[in-house]
Formats: sequence, C-alpha cells, structure tokens
Amino acid sequence: INAEYMGEALLLRATCTFQDIDVERKPGEKWMIFGPCEYVPPVQVTVLERRKALALDENEGVYVRDEKSGEVRSVVGTTYMLSPTETLWEKDLPPVVEKLLQCTKEAPSSRDKTKVVRYSIPHNAAVQIYDYRQRKPRLVFGPDLVMLGPDENFTVISLSGGKPKVPGVVKSLHLLLGPDFTSDIFQVETSDHARLQLVVSYNWKFALETSSKLFSVSDFIGAACKALASRIRGAVAAECFDSFHRSSARIIRAAVFGIDSTGKINGQFVFKANGLTITNVDIQSVEPVDQKTRDSLQKSVQMAIEITTKSQEASARHEAERREQEAKGRLERQVIRDKAEAERSRKEYLELQAETEAISSTGTAKAEAKARAEASLIECESEVNQAKLKAQATKITTESELRQIEQKQEAEIEYQEKLNELEITKARELAEIESQKFSQTVQSIGQETLLAVAQAGPEMQAKLLEGLGLKGYLITDGSSPVNLFNTARGLVPGST
Repeated sequence: INAEYMGEALLLRATCTFQDIDVERKPGEKWMIFGPCEYVPPVQVTVLERRKALALDENEGVYVRDEKSGEVRSVVGTTYMLSPTETLWEKDLPPVVEKLLQCTKEAPSSRDKTKVVRYSIPHNAAVQIYDYRQRKPRLVFGPDLVMLGPDENFTVISLSGGKPKVPGVVKSLHLLLGPDFTSDIFQVETSDHARLQLVVSYNWKFALETSSKLFSVSDFIGAACKALASRIRGAVAAECFDSFHRSSARIIRAAVFGIDSTGKINGQFVFKANGLTITNVDIQSVEPVDQKTRDSLQKSVQMAIEITTKSQEASARHEAERREQEAKGRLERQVIRDKAEAERSRKEYLELQAETEAISSTGTAKAEAKARAEASLIECESEVNQAKLKAQATKITTESELRQIEQKQEAEIEYQEKLNELEITKARELAEIESQKFSQTVQSIGQETLLAVAQAGPEMQAKLLEGLGLKGYLITDGSSPVNLFNTARGLVPGST
C-alpha cells in the first residue's frame, strides 16, 4: 500500500500481539504511518483507512473527538492531521436550527456535520449562543461571523406574526435591534359598550444599555403587543364613544406612553424586562365592530358633516356680509378722503397763484436791485484785485532792490577780506625775510665777535660796528624778551 504524498497517512490496527521492528504491538492498538512511503502490512495488521491532512481556512473548522478521553473539541484555521485515537465528530442540531441555517445564502443544500457550524450575523443584529457545558450564554453583535463550539447551540427566537398576532409565526437565529415597527389588530370597548376594532402600528428599538436582557423574553413582539393592547383597552374603557371618537389619538398615546407630572405625554415607553423601547404609535384605523354602531356612527358622521357644512355656509355668508359692509365703509371713507384731498389741492393751487402774482409784481425791482448790487460788487472786487496786484509788484521791486544791495555788500566784504589776506600774507613774508636776514648776519658775525663788542667801550663798539657795516646793536641776556620784529625794523633803516 502506497502513501504517495506528504500529508497522507495510513491508520493501522493490530489484530494480535507481535513485534513491529523495535515496538511491541498489542491487540487493538492503533498507530499511523505517514507518507510518502510504501507499506506492506503483515498478517497481524489491519489497514483501517487512508487519512489526509485537513486544510482549513481561518473561518473553517472541524469537530474532533478523542476516543480515549471522549473529549470533543473544534480545530479552526490550520492544517490538521488526525491522531490515531481521534476521529471526526458529527454535531447534530435541532431541526428548526437546521432549517434556519439552510435558509442562509452561504449554507449548502446538505450540511457536513463534522465541520464547524458557521453563521453570518447581519448588521444591527445580535445572536445568543448557549454553552451547555459551562451553562452560560454569550452574545455576539453583527456584522460578524460566529462559529459554534462542540457544546454550544443557537438560541432560536420564535416571534408572533400576522394581524392579529399569532405565536410562533416567525423563527430566527438573530435578533434585530431596530428601529423597526410591528402592527396589530385588536378590539376595544368604550364605557357605553361600543365595540371598536383598532389597527395600530408601533415603532420600536432595543436599548443597548440592557444588552444582557435582550433574549430574556423569547416572543417580545407578542408580549409587547399584548401589554400595549391591554393598556389601550383599559384607557378606552374609561371613555365614552363620543369622547374617544373626538380624541382617539391622544387617548391611545397617553395609554401607551403614560403622562408625566406636568400633564404631558411621555416620548417613549420602555419594557424593563428586555429593554424594548416603544418610540411611536400610529393609529391606522378605528372601525366599529357592531353593524348598528357602525350605522349610527355613519349617521352621526353624516349629521356632523351636515352641521359642519351648514355652519360653514352660515359662517361664509356672515363673512361675505361682513366683508361687504367693510368694503362699503372703506369706499365711503375713501370718498371723504378724496374730497378732503381735492380741497387741500385747491387751497395749495390758490396759494401758489397768489405767490406767483406777488413774484411777478416785485420781480423787476428785485432784478434791477440785484443787478446794481452785483455791478457794485464786481467793481469793488476789481479794485481790490488791482490793489493786490500793485502791492505784489511793489513787493517784488523792493525784494529785487534788497537782493541787489545784499549782493553788493557781500561783494565788497569779499573784496576787503581778500585784500586783508593779501596784506597779512605780505607782512608775514617780509617778517620772515627780515628774520632770515638777521639770523644770517648774526651767524656771519659769530659768537666771539659779539662777545668782544659787548665787552668793548662805546667807541670801540662803534668802530667794530662800522667795520662790520652795522650802525647799531642790541645785546640781551635771553631772560628778557625783545620784539625782534620791531628791533630789526629799527636796525635796518629804510626797509619796507
């Protein structure tokens, strides 16, 4: 026997005790040989089956039972090869669950009982799964994919349906959370024994704050319709037919939602058992059950229509007369106002005519006086302008003369400054020449000659000076300052 591929194996069982290579096999013992290989079984071995590895997607699984311990478990999302003591286990479901699973789109026509049961939960829905081993439920909210364990099963919802409500009409594995609506038909009786048939529609939804109580009431539609119909019957029984016929909507809404401390109707009604919230009530029809009541109601409706028609006709006639009188009054008032407006216009016309005549009589005098005044004004303005022009001409002449004088004075000052600078320069240069001449003379005489002149008598000094070509001299000790410029000018006569 060949196990040709990886992932294939042969399940073997020993029929008697024998030695298998280095392992002793006992009767009834099971073991597996994995491929790829070629195996020739001895007479003591029975080949039970050829097994292959199960390739499972992440959303696929199988139920596996251990024959030694009896434990059943689910293997999901992996490639799995059964061990020698494991077998695939078939999970049986109730017929109603089988039927509901076959109604889903992804379910095949015949279910493989060894594969894990899967169910796609739609959006805004919930599924309750009960674990019989741990004895506790778990809630899964959609959209999601739920997979059952070996000891788990769905909680089937059986709801009432039809109008009037019949139990067990609708069966489902998931519970819609709403908002949705349901309709019901039931009979009520007023205080004066008038039997009526009501067709009422309720808008409902579940409050997610009470998610743990969602499945506490199996048939929440039937229970809610019965409870609300009972409240409406009690409220209608306290009203007479005429009162209920006039304000049926308010009575039914007050019966369903209740009234708060301020006398206003509440906005919703909540069933505390499972968190079902009634948000609105729509009264679709109210019909009498008894034929006599229906006929009397029809007669009363016809009478009411006739009374209403006559009342509307009388009101319309009265309204037409009132509008006619108002129109006549408005017309008369308009005529009076028009006459008063005509008199006012005639008065204004006469006043304007008198003003025109007065203006025509005084117009010429005013025009002449105005012309003379304007001529005088023009003459005065021309004289003023002429005086302004003369003043401007005088100002311009004076300014030009003043500028000429200023320019002349500036030229004289500039000439005198330049002349003074020339004289200063000349004096400075003559002083430098005399100083150089004196310095050169002193240097040519020498220090010894000057000392001898200073020590000699006057006559000797005069001779020495004549020999030196000098007419006079000045001897100083250097501690008393001497104005050499003036001294040089005195010593050198005739120098200019």
